[in-house]
Amino acid sequence: MKHLLFAITLVSSLCLKINAQIQPTKILINNVEIFNGIDNKLVKGNILIEGNIISKISQSPIPTDKSGSTKIIDGQGKFLMPGLIDAHVHLLFESVPKMQAMTSDFAMLNLLAAKAAEKQLLRGFTTVRDLGGGSLSLAKAIDMGLVTGPRVYSSGAFISQTGGHGDFGLPTDVPRKIGELSYAERNGMVAVADGEDAVLLRSREQLRQGATQLKLMAGGGVSSDYDPLDVTQYTSKEFATAVSAAENWGTYVTVHAYTPLAIKTAIDAGVKCIDHGQLADEATAKLMAQKGIWWSLQPFLDDEDANPLPAGSPNKLKQIEMTKGTATAYALAKKYKIKTAWGTDVLFDPKLAEKQGKQLAKLINWYHPFEILKMATSTNAELLRMSGKRNPYQKGNLGEITEGAYADLILVDGNPLKEINLVADPENKFLIIMKDGVIYKNILK
Repeated sequence: MKHLLFAITLVSSLCLKINAQIQPTKILINNVEIFNGIDNKLVKGNILIEGNIISKISQSPIPTDKSGSTKIIDGQGKFLMPGLIDAHVHLLFESVPKMQAMTSDFAMLNLLAAKAAEKQLLRGFTTVRDLGGGSLSLAKAIDMGLVTGPRVYSSGAFISQTGGHGDFGLPTDVPRKIGELSYAERNGMVAVADGEDAVLLRSREQLRQGATQLKLMAGGGVSSDYDPLDVTQYTSKEFATAVSAAENWGTYVTVHAYTPLAIKTAIDAGVKCIDHGQLADEATAKLMAQKGIWWSLQPFLDDEDANPLPAGSPNKLKQIEMTKGTATAYALAKKYKIKTAWGTDVLFDPKLAEKQGKQLAKLINWYHPFEILKMATSTNAELLRMSGKRNPYQKGNLGEITEGAYADLILVDGNPLKEINLVADPENKFLIIMKDGVIYKNILK
């Protein structure tokens, strides 16, 4: 098996190197309607890409040497936008059933995740923030060119207390011997930590391995089995320990939280981002606005696109309770002008993972198309920059089409500013997908 995996990796690496050799050093895209990810307008113009950076944007023709080193593309007047950013993914868990994710060999999970990453890129997601599950090695492999996928801001393992949202062990796993680690913990998917010392150790371990931010569990979750939604997890001192570790490395902590108490406890300890928060109340929203906290919200609804759970099960009942707060959460985020990011948080279902763009389009229930596209490009990129010097992509900006930005681009057949559902059909409507100056898809006729 090891020899087979080595052979697959070697062949993939050779193919990528050959592909890199035939990639042009410059790409000129002419005649496109440019949405820069920032402003609510389109500018007709041309874009020159040198290496992996947008070097020039002009409404006038851009002269080139027309040599073999320059690829010229006629954009045919179509819509050009930045690559999309998903601020909440779990690459190792999105495309496998829950039991398989918890029991499979870690090498197999990484192979499945590599394919999931490739599919995300081909859906137009050129950057993602992975909030737990052991994606650090995958992120490095993508950057090395060993596999194809988006840029990954990886948290490494999510950190959870015993019985918390990150505790997916069997009921027979307790009492646990001090120092005993589960298979998932040994492979960096999960880090169960109780008490300040353990939280500090696990936080430092993730940072040591290359995490760009830390993810802790602050309250009850839907997919976990031991914690009702109203349960508050971790103390202020435990959170403060993780925050201190992250700040010492120039980055931040985000938390999984739904309820007002879970959110407030985390914020009081210095946490800078709340993921989910569907059960937040008015006072909590005011606090988030006053403190400048990021709110990474997902359009969770009790519909056909919800993470699959058995009907009538305790997990399904928790899911229904949580989704009832989604509309209120978005209303509060807008009312108090809270910095709002978007993500999907798909778990354990490859068919649902394919609807990544559809989940983005659902924001039309609360936002205009421009607000949606900006959120999934330049706004999400602003959140990613909170990683500071732990940001592995500092050469250019992400989520925007500006001179000096990374060349992460999508050419769309149609105008998503008028018809946002175009992003829900990337297979047919995304004609060109480029990441880091490399074209991964081109069906432009």
